[in-house]
Amino acid sequence: MSREISLTTKTKESSSLIEVTPDVACQQIMIVNVLFVGQPNAGDSSWVLVDAGLYGSANRIKHAAEERYGPGARPQAIILTHGHFDHVGALEELATGWDVPIYAHETELPYLTGGSAYPPPDPSVGGGAMARLSWMYPRGPINLGGRVRPLPTDGSVPGMPGWRWVHTPGHTAGHVSFFRESDRTLIAGDAFVTVKQESALAVLTQRPEMNGPPKYYTSDWQAARGSVEKLAGLQPSIVATGHGVPMRGAQMQQQLQELARNFDRLAVPAHGRYVEQPAITNERGVVSVPPPISDPLPKVLAGVGLAALAGAALILTSRRKAPTNKRKRRYRTT
Repeated sequence: MSREISLTTKTKESSSLIEVTPDVACQQIMIVNVLFVGQPNAGDSSWVLVDAGLYGSANRIKHAAEERYGPGARPQAIILTHGHFDHVGALEELATGWDVPIYAHETELPYLTGGSAYPPPDPSVGGGAMARLSWMYPRGPINLGGRVRPLPTDGSVPGMPGWRWVHTPGHTAGHVSFFRESDRTLIAGDAFVTVKQESALAVLTQRPEMNGPPKYYTSDWQAARGSVEKLAGLQPSIVATGHGVPMRGAQMQQQLQELARNFDRLAVPAHGRYVEQPAITNERGVVSVPPPISDPLPKVLAGVGLAALAGAALILTSRRKAPTNKRKRRYRTT
């Protein structure tokens, strides 16, 4: 894959970071990305962290921040694209340790202040092990109290001059992306991603390819379609997403336009809980969700389990009978 498509060059400051632009770096933490926005070595509080990775990743994020910005570096703020578990895992530890505010879209606040859990994930969408296992993923809420604040209504982003936030619902109701007009850099979060996130193999190999939002956690496909169309209309030159490697160049733009034109075919699952009917949410969180899709796999697993139990019972029964037969044989020989 040519550098025009995939940005894989590590920054000079840290081998754990991928340089997106001179002032934007991406840190990949297992299945998810966090972004550092701000010129390296420009001093403390001269930068912003976008999203906060998985639970247990706080030390990795702090280490990368200190390598990039200097010892004891802390951001002006932590800005969230949304609050799914893989984007807020280290959030409370980081925000408390750094003593910084957190910003998110106002519609996202119920899931960050203890008001509501997210709509259930949908393992029936298929596509691989990551989707199949999604029934186990946490859906919150977490409670950050007064530390979390709504993003400014004027579209500006605290600590990120020159950027504006764009409301891109679908994956979640309050999902946002960030765009800088001067160099057409886009931080898309999970509005679309550059890896087939449903597949464990694709996540491991990180082969760059344009995909819609992760299917198993997208609760409004009509809104998701509109969000991809909106972002494609910005004609970004460089994209960094919540999952997968950053991408740039003409071929990336072509793939994004293709995704927007053919969203239903390329992104929407053939079947799923939210395909025909979205989750309904309001300022308090989830109002209602459609019923789950019947999934044959749990029944298959249950059948396998019952067969295993029956086999074990048969073995135990035969073992219980064996000593009786031996006693009978001993009785006959005496």
